[in-house]
Amino acid sequence: MKAHDGMYIGGAWRPAAGQDVIEVVNPVDEQVIGTVPAGTAEDVDAAVRAARAALPGWAATPPAERAARLAALRDVLVARADEIAETVTAELGSPLKFSQAVHAAVPIAVAGSYAELAATYSFEEKTGNSVVHHEPIGVVAAITPWNYPLHQIVAKAAPALAAGCTIVVKPAEDTPLVARLFAEAVHEAGVPAGVFNLVTGLGPVAGQALAEHPGVDLVSFTGSTAVGRRIAAIAAGQIKKVALELGGKSANVILPSADLAKAVNVGVANVMSNSGQTCSAWTRMLVHRDQYEEAVGLAATAAAKYGERIGPVVNAKQQARVRGYIEKGVAEGARLVAGGPEAPREKGYFVSPTVFADVTPDMTIAQEEIFGPVLSILKYEDEEDALRIANGTVYGLAGAVWAGDEAEAVAFARRMETGQVDINGGRFNPLAPFGGYKQSGVGRELGVHGLAEYLQTKSLQF
Repeated sequence: MKAHDGMYIGGAWRPAAGQDVIEVVNPVDEQVIGTVPAGTAEDVDAAVRAARAALPGWAATPPAERAARLAALRDVLVARADEIAETVTAELGSPLKFSQAVHAAVPIAVAGSYAELAATYSFEEKTGNSVVHHEPIGVVAAITPWNYPLHQIVAKAAPALAAGCTIVVKPAEDTPLVARLFAEAVHEAGVPAGVFNLVTGLGPVAGQALAEHPGVDLVSFTGSTAVGRRIAAIAAGQIKKVALELGGKSANVILPSADLAKAVNVGVANVMSNSGQTCSAWTRMLVHRDQYEEAVGLAATAAAKYGERIGPVVNAKQQARVRGYIEKGVAEGARLVAGGPEAPREKGYFVSPTVFADVTPDMTIAQEEIFGPVLSILKYEDEEDALRIANGTVYGLAGAVWAGDEAEAVAFARRMETGQVDINGGRFNPLAPFGGYKQSGVGRELGVHGLAEYLQTKSLQF
């Protein structure tokens, strides 16, 4: 167990203003593996002031030099990839292979993409008798979640730095260790003092202080819709821009012409990935009535294989929450075909990979985000019925469509009210915009659309 001291503010590790600490617990064995300072409003103020002081210099830095710092940062992350994976495994409980393939590799790819974008993006354009400048929006507050702890930091910090913004990051209290590692990488990459700052702490204290600080120009938040609403309300009082990536209840629509076995197996894998702690997971599988029972059998068989392959959920509260949803599904009449509410191990925050059949669109497990390894399978009558079910939640973050003919799948996907749709198992693209419709959020992350969130537009007329 290691006690980590200080906040990364103004290019150095500084003592925290208070004495309180946050214990970091390994979800596999429930042992405390470290502590970090519990930041206060005073720490947040110091970090914002440092970011504010560094803003003019960084905003004036040529994009090519900002690109060079981001490329250096990517190289440091590559060199420390094993340490990143081991850290995420320790504080999140993710199996090491998954941490290496996703938790370490994806942030490296995203950092690299913004190194290239910073060097090639046109920050100025001419339209008619005007010249349009794209300028950094200012100081960014980034409040990040625990489910993809490094990716979510990089998905905010990399475009912010590419745009010429300065930033203060408040990571989730469950997974602050990899955030500290990232701050070390930023320092090693030669990013100027004050451009990137890190304050660890609790959401209601440090997070709220950061969101409401008058020195912040943009709040970028990833997390629950409920907290997103509170942040939006705080920002509204100052007419401050927000970028919100919130909850999801994504539909995996399997049309009758699809390869059923492949669609079901990939769909189950998608839900079980990261122990179900993925906002874009396809947690509702929609199957035509004529193929329904076959799909249920395939899903139950597939889920059984994940019993020893997925890690725990992040903490005891989340474990209790997910198990409560499973109990709610049973109580509301859904048919349990795999898993269940019983904890599969005596130690650790594990949840059994669970599959429900006979789920109706109005059930709680079909409407609310569970954030655990739980799949609901719903039956539809025809394509219009499938579309009605797919669009029938308050969320619209992601989804999938499977069909024997790609054009058929695309036609259906175009009618889905969601920000991202995978066609026949399309691969994740770190350059494609990611974000939601409806209560899944405001704004986009990744690629050129993610960069645009951190830019302000000014026109000069001649």
